[in-house]
Amino acid sequence: MAPKPYPHPILAREGWPFIALTGVVALATTAWWGAGSLPFWALFLFVVQFFRDPARPIPDTPHAVLSPADGRIVAIEATTDPWRECPALKVSVFMNVFNVHSNRSPVDGTVINRWYHPGKFLNAALDKASVENERNALHFKTDEGHELTCVQVAGLIARRILCTVEPGQHLARGERYGFIRFGSRVDLYLPPESQVCVTIGEKVKATSTILALLPEAPEKP
Repeated sequence: MAPKPYPHPILAREGWPFIALTGVVALATTAWWGAGSLPFWALFLFVVQFFRDPARPIPDTPHAVLSPADGRIVAIEATTDPWRECPALKVSVFMNVFNVHSNRSPVDGTVINRWYHPGKFLNAALDKASVENERNALHFKTDEGHELTCVQVAGLIARRILCTVEPGQHLARGERYGFIRFGSRVDLYLPPESQVCVTIGEKVKATSTILALLPEAPEKP
């Protein structure tokens, strides 16, 4: 397991306007108020750390489903995938404002569908956020033939879901596909027979943590 080439800057492009704005404000208040500018420098540092987008080691374990986000596991349950309307194993990752918010592909596969649903901005740690909040879903078909859904869910503070891929696009595991600004959640709906590799409350890292192992490849018709 070793880092692979990562064609993105260490500070996400989505954050450049915010970093520039808070940096200019911090510099200006320093010139005007001296030590009174410290809160603005604290805000600048917070924005810089929020938009960091580091490269990560990518496991090459067969059938692995990688975490699409940094955060904490808040749900592992048998349920119904609301997008594909089929039985699924749901694994949810909650991101607080101090986590990296770059979202990455959990598998090697092709995007079959993309769905967007407007909604509320409840605390993303709550279960009902999965069905009531604003969200963007990607339907993947892996190179081995499995199907799964990866859902970006907006949170209490997050007001913008960014997704840069469209149906028909192939993604490699760990490849960046989106960003959610300021606290949110990602839900994965996996085949029911998948083997979960994490526990409730466990902290995970995007790309480098294996959330589950998919079952053997389905038989081709």
